Amino acid sequence: MPEQAVNDYLQKHHFEKIDLKAVLFDMDGVLFDSMKNHATAWHETMKQYGMHLSREEAYMHEGRTGASTINIVSTRERHREATQEEIEKIYKTKSQIFNSLPEAERMPGAYELLQKIKACGLITMVVTGSGQKSLLDRLNRNFPGIFKAELMVTAFDVKYGKPNPEPYLMALKKAGIKANEAIVVENAPLGVRAGVAAGIFTVAVNTGPLPDKVLLDEGADKLFHSMPEFNDNWEIFYQGIK
Repeated sequence: MPEQAVNDYLQKHHFEKIDLKAVLFDMDGVLFDSMKNHATAWHETMKQYGMHLSREEAYMHEGRTGASTINIVSTRERHREATQEEIEKIYKTKSQIFNSLPEAERMPGAYELLQKIKACGLITMVVTGSGQKSLLDRLNRNFPGIFKAELMVTAFDVKYGKPNPEPYLMALKKAGIKANEAIVVENAPLGVRAGVAAGIFTVAVNTGPLPDKVLLDEGADKLFHSMPEFNDNWEIFYQGIK
């Protein structure tokens, strides 16, 4: 990314020049190739409860809380929001189906990219809507030496999920940095919207079935089509935003 193009963007959007200190990563669909499992679990769950949610649509809801996704579908299909009891029952089914699927592999190119980022002396953080208790163990197993528990934002840290900017604002607070000192790496439309709303330069990596336009329309500042592509172009990208 040419430096002039970055400077023009920052001037247009009234951002301060980026002084990069941290890279904030979404998890599902960015670090792990797990969105296929989430999409399948949502599709099969809704079918069990007489509702329809396509696998592709599941990608559009990525980042929402489970309750929010359930209510969107329930309102459309049944013309009413789900009760709290129904939400708990439906989400429990979704979790059971998801957990029955083979554990997702780490996303190709992700570990290599993270190693390059660490070598540049930058902070690496995970910002996820996940509430898995074993999250840090899973990250350490797949990305040894990359992440620290105190520099993670999970479902336990925030009141609002994406597309609310709170998760990314919380990440800035935990790292002790400003918005112009970070970039966000996201694969989901709602995640891109959250990063943009937090005032952070947001990179979209389109690892799913959605058209590029969906991510760009949410305000993504840069788009790659895979993590290997981002990894291959990291040096050029990094020099462009320094």
